[in-house]
Amino acid sequence: MSDEFQDRDFSDARFGTRAIHAGQRPDPTTGAIMTPVYQTSTYVQPELGRDLGYEYARSQNPTREAYEGNVAALEGGKHGIAFASGLAAIDTMTKLLSAGDHVVSGEGIYGGSYRLFDQVIRRLGIDFTFVDSGDPEKIREAVRPETKLIHLETPTNPMMRLTDLSAAVETAREAGALLSVDNTFATPYNQRPLELGADIVIHSATKYINGHSDMVGGMVVVSDDELHERLRFLQNAAGAIPGPWDCWLALRGTKTLHLRMEAHNRNGQRIAEWLEEQSGVERVFYPGLPSFPQHELATRQMSGFTGMISIELGSKERAKAVVEKVRVFSLAESLGGVESLIGHPAMMTHAAVPEQTRREMGLSDGLVRLSCGVEDVEDLIEDLDRALG
Repeated sequence: MSDEFQDRDFSDARFGTRAIHAGQRPDPTTGAIMTPVYQTSTYVQPELGRDLGYEYARSQNPTREAYEGNVAALEGGKHGIAFASGLAAIDTMTKLLSAGDHVVSGEGIYGGSYRLFDQVIRRLGIDFTFVDSGDPEKIREAVRPETKLIHLETPTNPMMRLTDLSAAVETAREAGALLSVDNTFATPYNQRPLELGADIVIHSATKYINGHSDMVGGMVVVSDDELHERLRFLQNAAGAIPGPWDCWLALRGTKTLHLRMEAHNRNGQRIAEWLEEQSGVERVFYPGLPSFPQHELATRQMSGFTGMISIELGSKERAKAVVEKVRVFSLAESLGGVESLIGHPAMMTHAAVPEQTRREMGLSDGLVRLSCGVEDVEDLIEDLDRALG
């Protein structure tokens, strides 16, 4: 292989440069600047007992490796491990645990994560305690001698509740437990938990990482070499890997992550400020607002506040009327794409969470979640104005 095409070190580069270049190099065969889609299930070995670094596509794929290296660099980590979905990433992470172990989890996690923990992993002999992770003391009080993992989302989905990551790191260290942070909402552009001391960062790459609503994927990022080896073994053993085309789509998406997040942050802030002035909106949940209870914490551990906003409209009937009247926003699951989406968490993303738990979280039937895209913000505001009117 030509020396010109060896791996280049972008560890000291700024975010946008890493987004475009990290983890990648020109194709060694042709010099193609874009990483090819290595659409293959196996690799030819030149002789028995010797391969060229690749044996079987569940274990290795060059497209996937470039994608993993890129996201790891954006998170400030050493190792990325890609999966077929965000839930596959979380499921594989829980396989680090054994029967009898205990997990402290934020109660405000994505509904699918709650369902996985409560209805699937719990049956395997791993216990869970769900707490309000916005209160550092409640996390600390839930820790037991058998606690091996503390799992958080910050901001939470959909209440935008934040966790003080520095306090959570201290609790995890005292307990001898791993700290995992689902960073899907914030993205590495706005928040990097590994740099604050977390052990594991998880993404539903379907969302902002990809950013174009055309693939499903998950990613785990770590810095510890031993932890990476354990997770890599599990990735290969369980096999919940993304295909090369999905990896290529996500890698294409990360190249504009810094540009897209600037637009998402800008639109989210502007729309949240506008919503706060509307008489038909009872409450706006957005960390970028000075009125948000954890705004000071948000400004301390985040550099931007994304396009995710939740609003309380007072009743299910009012929420239904609004989500069905929009024309630029689309009523759909998911988030983080360039297009704006609107949803009703109680009936959509968090339907798997017991009603009593939703109420304790403040997730009412009148709550509506917005994923503000990168359209012209005036058009988005006009659309919401019509729907709210």
